[in-house]
Amino acid sequence: MKQTIPEMTLNDGLTLPAIGFGTYKLNGNNGATGITSAIDVGYRLIDTAYNYENEGTVGEAIRRSTIPRNELRITSKLPGRYQEYDKAVTAIQESLYRANLDYYDLYLIHWPNPKQGHFVEAWQALIDAKKWGLIRSIGVCNFLPEHLEQLENETGVKPSINQIELHPFFNQEEQRRYHEQNNIKTESWSPLARVNDILDNETITQIAEQHNKSVSQIILRWHYQLGAIPIPKSSSPERQRENLSIFDFELTEVEMAMMAELTRPDGRINDQDPATYEEF
Repeated sequence: MKQTIPEMTLNDGLTLPAIGFGTYKLNGNNGATGITSAIDVGYRLIDTAYNYENEGTVGEAIRRSTIPRNELRITSKLPGRYQEYDKAVTAIQESLYRANLDYYDLYLIHWPNPKQGHFVEAWQALIDAKKWGLIRSIGVCNFLPEHLEQLENETGVKPSINQIELHPFFNQEEQRRYHEQNNIKTESWSPLARVNDILDNETITQIAEQHNKSVSQIILRWHYQLGAIPIPKSSSPERQRENLSIFDFELTEVEMAMMAELTRPDGRINDQDPATYEEF
């Protein structure tokens, strides 16, 4: 029996499941099979990006699935090289053509690329694409508070979501607090950190044993209790089910505090600081 996944409401009224499915490096037929499996298991929020070069794979998985399109929430992202307004509009259209979709539920600017200085006009393109019915909700990834403030100050429109690197070794407490204060939902990329030592971490292993859960389940439950939406990735149906099964237990305040102690000042996986990192 599939358990009910709680929903979260964005500042524009769109609802998203409290956990999603990441598709980075899931390409071709094997990728489509893995994504279709995830949908069949119960995931309804599917995350892709123009630069993952698998929007077509996601579209194929949707076509193979028996779940109606309107029950799914599909996300894609605008790459840095197309942040100028006209290029952004074309890229959004291309994203839809690749996936053979009429609309995206959520479309995000992948990185601010502050050195280039085009993220505000990219944001205006997303605003207009939403007005045209190509996108239901618009947001960003990896934007720092100063970037978020600039968007709202110059366009009057606040992002609904900011997808950021977030895992126990880099818990982004200040960034999350800013989101909460400004009614922007936090979404977590690399929620399981992409590093092996987190799966062997003594603190998390101890908590997992207390709850008779896996380390991954403990970490994903931690994201949920932080109010963030994690998007784990796995092509294994068994692991997909495991990652989804996090709503039948709760971490204590003490356990949440123990998890908080794991964060590191240099916790970013690839040292991708949004203040300086450029994505193309």
